[in-house]
Amino acid sequence: MSLKEKLRADMTAAMKARDELRTATLRMVITAITTEEVAGKAARELSDDEVLKVVAREAKKRREAAEAFDSGGRPELAERERAEGEVLDEYLPAQLSDIELADLVRAAIASAGASGPQAMGQVMKILQPQVAGRADGGRIAAEVRAQLGS
Repeated sequence: MSLKEKLRADMTAAMKARDELRTATLRMVITAITTEEVAGKAARELSDDEVLKVVAREAKKRREAAEAFDSGGRPELAERERAEGEVLDEYLPAQLSDIELADLVRAAIASAGASGPQAMGQVMKILQPQVAGRADGGRIAAEVRAQLGS
């Protein structure tokens, strides 16, 4: 069963269980996937990796919206965004711990023979395929910067 089929099946189950939050969240992410499929010159079916990227993007939007609502003094809306983010997190791979990320960055720096902040691009190029979907880009960049000493 593909990830997209699993999302649809889970949405159907949520509708039957009258789980409004889960239904709305899954409906939103399925709509985002469909929009991505028809974007461009020709409609196409997204692979599981591409669907995962869409889910990750939507989860990131929920985190950013929750922060914005918190800073705007709207805790009830922030809580809703966090709850939607938790539903989406169930479909994402487990996030890397800080220690695991630091180890991967150390290995990438060693394999690139990098030293100094000007080598950040080389290190990121090595790291991106290894951590795809398992760590936020900002977190990765911050760790690379810290270890390269910039």
